[in-house]
Amino acid sequence: MEKEKVTNEKKDYYIPKTNIVSQIRLSSKRRKSNMASYIVRKIRNHCCEMLAFKCPINQIRVRLHRWRGVNIGERVMLGMEVVLDHAYPELITLEQDCSLAGYNYILAHSIPLEHFENILDSYTAPVVVKKGAWVAVGSMIMPGVTIGEYSIVRAGSVVTESVPAYTIVSGNPAEVVGRINPKWITKCK
Repeated sequence: MEKEKVTNEKKDYYIPKTNIVSQIRLSSKRRKSNMASYIVRKIRNHCCEMLAFKCPINQIRVRLHRWRGVNIGERVMLGMEVVLDHAYPELITLEQDCSLAGYNYILAHSIPLEHFENILDSYTAPVVVKKGAWVAVGSMIMPGVTIGEYSIVRAGSVVTESVPAYTIVSGNPAEVVGRINPKWITKCK
């Protein structure tokens, strides 16, 4: 698959705290926010996410995720029980006419525990699902991935690298299994 340069922002490793005030202080500092606004933002984010998760109406799911900070274009279909990064929804972009079929998980961060610092990177990276792409049921998109225009991610796939436009990927990790002739695409009005 096509390698795309992604700007990853290094993050401190996760350090569990023994009390809630210490945890909120650390998390608000990481987000460059005061504690009060951090708490309000986290509660709003959580409430909107939980409501969207089970909401039976697509337009309401889309609106709730927009309120969380997800960048969502026009005519986007979000299936039921889609998780758009709990902590960094603002790093996710869903362009117009794309679809997440349901039971999908999109991550824009990887912040492991501190004892893994010699093994795993701790970072955030944007995720983009381009115009007209379709992410089938149960697929997972990892941080820093772009799904190209009018591409298809088959059911149950785990996408760890960017997908070129007009491409079909499948598997764990997802690999290219086909190409789409642009002439086959019926453009949305």
